[in-house]
Amino acid sequence: MACILLYSRVAPSSYRHTRTCICIFSLSLSLSYICYCLLFSSDAIMQKPSDPTQNCLRLRSDGGKKLQQKSPYCTLPLNARGTREISLHEANQSNASVNLNTVRNNTSDRPTTNNMGSGKFGNKKLPNAIIVGVKKGGTRAVLEFIRIHPDVRAVGTETHFFDRNYDRGLDWYRCLMPRTMESQITMEKTPSYFVTRETPRRISAMSRDTKLIVVVRDPVTRVISDYTQTLSKTPDLPSFQVLAFQNQSLGLVDTSWNAIRIGMYALHLENWLRYFPLSQIHFVNGERLITDPAGELARVQDFLGLKRIVTDKHFYFNRTKGFPCLKKPESSSSPRCLGKSKGRTHIQIDHDTIEQLRDFYRPYNVKFYEMVGHDFRWE
Repeated sequence: MACILLYSRVAPSSYRHTRTCICIFSLSLSLSYICYCLLFSSDAIMQKPSDPTQNCLRLRSDGGKKLQQKSPYCTLPLNARGTREISLHEANQSNASVNLNTVRNNTSDRPTTNNMGSGKFGNKKLPNAIIVGVKKGGTRAVLEFIRIHPDVRAVGTETHFFDRNYDRGLDWYRCLMPRTMESQITMEKTPSYFVTRETPRRISAMSRDTKLIVVVRDPVTRVISDYTQTLSKTPDLPSFQVLAFQNQSLGLVDTSWNAIRIGMYALHLENWLRYFPLSQIHFVNGERLITDPAGELARVQDFLGLKRIVTDKHFYFNRTKGFPCLKKPESSSSPRCLGKSKGRTHIQIDHDTIEQLRDFYRPYNVKFYEMVGHDFRWE
């Protein structure tokens, strides 16, 4: 107002009119600036301190990767692609205006607990097939050979669920299994199952459709192999003859020794046939597994309903071990052979002792041949 009065007295009317307009315009700009400052400071005072995660999410929702990486708000660790990792929990805490779909897209390719159970990564399932026996028959070889099939996933160690850990429950057992796709078979191996009386009933209670694999071998050779392994761990073990016979001069074999009892295959098979039909049990010839591993694995693949992928091209015979090994895979610098305990040289047992054991096992072998419909010729 002072500006208007001053010019009204001094300047001519036309000149005064121009100056008046300029003064009013300047004054309005000043007032607008003052109001803007007041509103801005009020908004800043009323708002809570800025959330770094929220600011980072806003940058992500706008697709500004370069801005996001340079921003002081995005201080979260970088993932393998060099972008910032933001969890879905943080996204849910952000402003509703943030586009959560962008966050989900950036995290969906990471294996989390939830999506590991999805079809993409497979599920932990109870086994479709179990190698139930027999000890020192060649069970480890069968497991390692069949595991190279792309449609088979197996537990590497013996679980002993059905004979030692049954009270832990099926959920515990399932957790031991590898993740498998819908089209894959889950397997495990525990040779002591075949001679444990409760095991057939327990496996049947889990699933009557379970396929069973039994690797059998000449029971005389098997018991000597069993003793050789035990002796390597227990050097002060009594002699083979002391353990195998109640009275060797009379030819009385001690069936209380577990190593002897395992080879009485017919006795154990009777128990299994109470719960499973013979068509669900496949018997692998332990002797032929050494001389013709591809042939035996072909029959195993047929039994499991698998395409014959494991063939001759996967094996070579290791003369040092006297046992077949898997040829070198592309991802390895050396072939895959079984451990030192496999293929070890057996202790020498005199001929008379071996003949006494053959006489003992003969009736059990004959009955076993009749039960399975195949003569293994263990004579």
